[in-house]
Amino acid sequence: MRGKQVTKKKSIGSDNNFQRVADKVSAVSIAGNLILSVFKLIAGIVAHSNAMISDAVHSASDVFSTIVVIIGIRLASKEADKEHPYGHERMECVAAIILAMILFMTGLGIGMKALKNILSGNYSDLQIPGILALVAAVVSIVGKEAMFWYTKVNATRIDSSALLADAWHHRSDAFSSVGALIGIAGARLGFPVMDSIASLVIFVFIMKAAYDIFKDAVNKLVDHSCDEETEHQIYERVMNNESVMGIDSLHTRIFGNKIYIDIEIAVNGSYTLKKSHEIAEEVHVDIEKNFPKVKHIMVHVNPAQTDEC
Repeated sequence: MRGKQVTKKKSIGSDNNFQRVADKVSAVSIAGNLILSVFKLIAGIVAHSNAMISDAVHSASDVFSTIVVIIGIRLASKEADKEHPYGHERMECVAAIILAMILFMTGLGIGMKALKNILSGNYSDLQIPGILALVAAVVSIVGKEAMFWYTKVNATRIDSSALLADAWHHRSDAFSSVGALIGIAGARLGFPVMDSIASLVIFVFIMKAAYDIFKDAVNKLVDHSCDEETEHQIYERVMNNESVMGIDSLHTRIFGNKIYIDIEIAVNGSYTLKKSHEIAEEVHVDIEKNFPKVKHIMVHVNPAQTDEC
């Protein structure tokens, strides 16, 4: 004998807040990157710094990245429909993957150019950058680090993988500016190759960030289970219900930034269908109340195995 199944989708009352925060952070990112890009480009041209011009291009790529984030979050916030009954949360993961690819290609370009300059050996042909390039590098480091923390805090607050990816893109740009600062300072001290060496180091940081973003997004796309600690907390929460005699199975999966749960609980086999259903409802409500990230729960009730059976 198999018991009653209770399947429910959680109504997310914070969707409007999620969209509002995401839009605000994205607008700040676009404005900040546009200002920094123009300033660094002018400084690079005026001060004859290839490193600063490359850094300006890197910041400009962030503008495109943030636009991708906006599109991804808007698509992910769409309500479920006939063709997508479980919602569109995974579209945010797609946006994060696109961001990882942009980050990878940007870093690859920086790395290849730096390696080419190092291997050329014609260091005397490299121009010595002006003081304005140093100023631009410092302004960029401070500005991008501030944008990183602003975006990261808000991404964590609304649990957005796409916004978190955008935050790390800001951090990669800050690393790029640190490299530019070291390179420009080294070049002005008589070591022009320092610019390229610093860029090569930055390349490694950017590749690591791209890999982490890509891995996180892919895990969410392929129904990766929750971490063991979260599953243990869910298990303990369900077992707090005095009517639940055991848990036959517990399966979780991450869907975008939400959690889906399939659980089979064991109750007294002599209970009526109505009583079993009420217990399943209690389990559902309790999980939903204590785990805000849970969007969908399926509770299946089985008769508990006893010595009499």
